[in-house]
Amino acid sequence: MSFPLLTATAALPAIGAIATAAVPAARRTAAKWLALLVSLATLVLAVVVLVRFDPDGDRYQLTESHAWIKDFGVRYELGVDGIAVALIALTALLIPFIILAGWHDADPLETHSSRWRPTQGFFALILGVEAMVIISFEATDVFLFYIFFEAMLIPMYFLIGGFGDRAHAGSDEHAAAQRSYAAVKFLLYNLVGGLIMLAAVIGLYVVAGNFSLQEIAEARANGSLDMATNTERWLFLGFFFAFAVKAPLWPLHTWLPNAMGEATAPVAVLITAVVDKVGTFAMLRFCLQLFPEASKWATPAILVLALISIIYGALLAVGQRDIKRLVAYASISHFGFIIMGIFAMTSQGQSGATLYMVNHGISTAALMLVAGFLISRRGSRLIADYGGVQKVAPVLAGTFLIGSLATLSLPGLAPFVSEFLVLVGTFARYPVIGIIATFGIVLAALYTLVLYQRTMTGPVKPEVSAMPDLRVRELAVVAPLIALLIFLGVYPKPLTDIVNPAVRQTMSDVHQKDPKPDVEAAK
Repeated sequence: MSFPLLTATAALPAIGAIATAAVPAARRTAAKWLALLVSLATLVLAVVVLVRFDPDGDRYQLTESHAWIKDFGVRYELGVDGIAVALIALTALLIPFIILAGWHDADPLETHSSRWRPTQGFFALILGVEAMVIISFEATDVFLFYIFFEAMLIPMYFLIGGFGDRAHAGSDEHAAAQRSYAAVKFLLYNLVGGLIMLAAVIGLYVVAGNFSLQEIAEARANGSLDMATNTERWLFLGFFFAFAVKAPLWPLHTWLPNAMGEATAPVAVLITAVVDKVGTFAMLRFCLQLFPEASKWATPAILVLALISIIYGALLAVGQRDIKRLVAYASISHFGFIIMGIFAMTSQGQSGATLYMVNHGISTAALMLVAGFLISRRGSRLIADYGGVQKVAPVLAGTFLIGSLATLSLPGLAPFVSEFLVLVGTFARYPVIGIIATFGIVLAALYTLVLYQRTMTGPVKPEVSAMPDLRVRELAVVAPLIALLIFLGVYPKPLTDIVNPAVRQTMSDVHQKDPKPDVEAAK
């Protein structure tokens, strides 16, 4: 029997989470190092998965399949395509930076304080989320995917509610109430989506007789499984609703600004750069493969919702006074681009959407983590409390600028390639949607440059005059992310070579071909 590489990649952080939680209370530093080493070992396994994956090989590779709940046809089935491999690599890459950035976020507030912040629990929960996200990308059994799609909500709830941002205006009681509200709102929104999906999962089993993604997709392709039109549409809506909440898509987005605003900066990155990607990934893997006709039926409405997300998120980002909430609304706008690319039903759009998932994760991590370092120095999330930072902390300001420019998709940085492909792919089939979506780029330039101008330039405010520049640990977090943004912006071919074959297969699932250019109209 070959080594179960996919199981090992998900199991290692799960075992690491248990081991980290079991470290004695007085050994906080040991718990941190254990969590970091486990995350680095997981990254090594993810790299092995990446190296062993053959883009020109079978659609699903490194597969594992074992009987689990025989009476209900549930199997432990894993397999990865190019899209899953890219997102597993992204997840494994970001977790060590998240742990390093949050190195002191769960330390006691005061020396010898009785108000203990469980350091071991904080890092164990992060590793637990990593394990659940990775196995969600690997699962090819619908029921197995659903279990971990829902289970990841529990550790995220405690990370948001139990380890909130210390730079909170008001009393400790008010801060705790705000964290609790954000955590409960996150949990309720996603639980409602999950319950609706559960009904759809049961309905799919009734129709198909099993939960295997590959078997159901093959049966649909060869005509041996024929779903009634209304049945397929209702099942599609059940799946899509849960994924749209997770993504998040307007108008199901309102939990995200609260969650990112109240969480620590590393946990905010975990939410939007890691966990939320499961929603958009699942749209590609499950919605389009299992319900191709319903996907095409729903496309016009979904594109309108995605367009609203792009413009609405960007407009609200322009008006934000809170740095972290600004990044949250910017992410809503970016997820609108991702979903628009998926449902443009073109190879350029879907390739761009997949690249956007990876590049948005890197760019948001860079910007939010630098913003977290900035906020921890000043003790405030309000933009108005800053000014002239670049004169006292030039390295911090420089990395903040690059993260901001990546957020607005500046040419030469990784998100530009993604956004360009999404817009080209959308314009090829839906030109009006594509044209209107470009206004999101203009608004992105406005909110990111205004953010930089108000915080980093101008006279030095007295409160930031003694602000230290980035330390070695913080540079170790930010520098690799900046390097990746530049590398993938100049040379995205390694990533496109992995995802493009999977995108072509997804296009085949929905029986779509790229529209031919109208040469006569162009003359």
